[in-house]
Amino acid sequence: MAGIVNMVDNSSIQNNPIRKVKEFIDRQNQYKSVADVDRWRFVGYVLDISYESAQIITNDTYKIAVGGIPRGSFLILVPANFGKVQPHFTLLRVKEICATPLSQQVQQTYFEMHKRSMPELDIWTQADLQWGSLRCDTLGMFYADPNDVDKLAFSGDVNNIVSAHRYEVYAPDEALLNVIVNGTVRNELQEEIGHLRTMECMFDIEKQASGNIPVNVSMRDFMGCRTAMFGKTRLGKSNVVKLIAQGMIDATKETRNVGQLIFDINGEYANDSDQDNVSLRSANPSRCEVYALTKRPQTESKELKLNFYEEPSSCKSILGTFLENDGKKSNYITAFSSVELSSFKEIGQMEDFREKSHAIRKIQIYWSILHTAGYSANEAALKKIKEMHSGVIKPLEPHFNKEVMDMLYGDVEIPETSSLESMCEIYKKAADYINEKGDLLVEKGKKSYFDVDEKALLGFLVPKSGSGPMMLSVYRAYHSQNAKDFVTDIINLLEKGQTVILDLGNAQDSIRKYFSDLLSSSVFANQEKKFVNNALGNSYIELYFEEAHNLFPPSTKDNQDVYSRFAKEGAKFHIGMVYSTQSPSTISKELLVQTENFFVGHLSSLDEVKALTRTQIAFEGVEEDILRARTPGFMRMLTMSNRFVIPVQANLYALQRGE
Repeated sequence: MAGIVNMVDNSSIQNNPIRKVKEFIDRQNQYKSVADVDRWRFVGYVLDISYESAQIITNDTYKIAVGGIPRGSFLILVPANFGKVQPHFTLLRVKEICATPLSQQVQQTYFEMHKRSMPELDIWTQADLQWGSLRCDTLGMFYADPNDVDKLAFSGDVNNIVSAHRYEVYAPDEALLNVIVNGTVRNELQEEIGHLRTMECMFDIEKQASGNIPVNVSMRDFMGCRTAMFGKTRLGKSNVVKLIAQGMIDATKETRNVGQLIFDINGEYANDSDQDNVSLRSANPSRCEVYALTKRPQTESKELKLNFYEEPSSCKSILGTFLENDGKKSNYITAFSSVELSSFKEIGQMEDFREKSHAIRKIQIYWSILHTAGYSANEAALKKIKEMHSGVIKPLEPHFNKEVMDMLYGDVEIPETSSLESMCEIYKKAADYINEKGDLLVEKGKKSYFDVDEKALLGFLVPKSGSGPMMLSVYRAYHSQNAKDFVTDIINLLEKGQTVILDLGNAQDSIRKYFSDLLSSSVFANQEKKFVNNALGNSYIELYFEEAHNLFPPSTKDNQDVYSRFAKEGAKFHIGMVYSTQSPSTISKELLVQTENFFVGHLSSLDEVKALTRTQIAFEGVEEDILRARTPGFMRMLTMSNRFVIPVQANLYALQRGE
């Protein structure tokens, strides 16, 4: 190792990107020797230096020659005796203008000049006044990897600090900027995501060496990792998500080892539009499958519906949310909405026959409500629900005893209960009886035959006044009696490396959350099972969430929901995710600290920027740029491959994929 550090013979680094800095300094020395000021990239000397920052002195001539030195731009710090040491350089990022030891005298000169209305300065005073100072953050050091001379290494610190006069500072040219931006990016699965952009201002941008530098990312950095998209709406978050999803499709066209699941709450990934032009689906028709709640005329899609019969526990809650959101607040409606139904799994685990009987009866009344509201049902499938088979109880047969049936029908012949329709009629009969007599009491102790929840459901099935079940008919668009197989189909598509887009546009939040919960849990369970069986191999699943604050709120306490498990265990199970939201402070801190990749656009609140820097220290020093820049697609990027923030103008997906 010592031999590599001390070796002056540079033949050993011919295949290492660090050679670019030697070539750069050699060129600068040539320009200096022939006084070629236009191409000389020298910007100044070091006035003060520490492990965290450096204060450099520069002048107007140097700054004009390099096209300006905007805040946030990169500078390199090299030893003055560069030719005598192994090639390396320290990376600086311009932070602010600061005072020099002569600042007070300079201000006094300006004051006197303007006071006397002096038309011009003599050349000696002019030379003094053009000098200034910049404060820069020290980001780290680039050098040849001691363990692999062909590999570029970067450290977040520097190995030594010597006297300030031993350093020179340069503005890197295009070749060296390319090393800074892309030199440490993993070689595998690289895709271009945009180009380097050090400032929002476009005035005289052609003079900047940074405008032609492509910014590459390795898709390997996103596989099994967490990626955050922050920024105000309509400033490019979704565009970057499309670039990442497209990059993953392109990078895995041979291996097909990454399946992607996109929860598309606005329909922009599944459908072309005048605003966003080409959608992800239309750009990749053979690699994308769309599942839609509402089929759109121009988009081929598969049906994404709920089976309100076969998922009674969750779907009953969704109906209650629908009614609440639509402002339905009568007493009998509120009573209906407050009833919670057991899942079939919970019923199967009940040992007490009476408890099980009441749980089944509630589901049967709920089914009767759906049937009355016009929801189609696969009765054969309902009859086969094994958890509802217990003793004399059958899924479509009310298990009323003889005393109750006699009270309901008297001398009238009791109908057979072998269908949903006949079961529904019996429960309506019970509801009519309660409406007329106030309750249905059995002889033993004159106790009510139905519990409170059952009477609330019966009161909705046949209300004393009001439309009852018919008000649910408007939600039939979300129902299909054959909706139970899409989860298995989607898991199979993901296993084959397909990108599945769930078009949830125009759906209510409760519907979106239902599908997010259902499919996220299914993906997690499938990957966990593969992990336990040592069958993960090189296969990954990537999930994409928008409006992530609804799924990962900072108030999460138990951390046992599937989204918290994604944050904690996703990498182990080869589950990556890309989540988007406007504000870092609205996201669970546990998820933020586990997030490896960041794309940050404009944030308008200082509190939001502070929340970001508290979580990821790499963004310290670029806060002002995040607060001020509002150009769509102008992002601050930090990935697994980058140890410092890269300012990037993301490519426009519609133009890139306009085929």
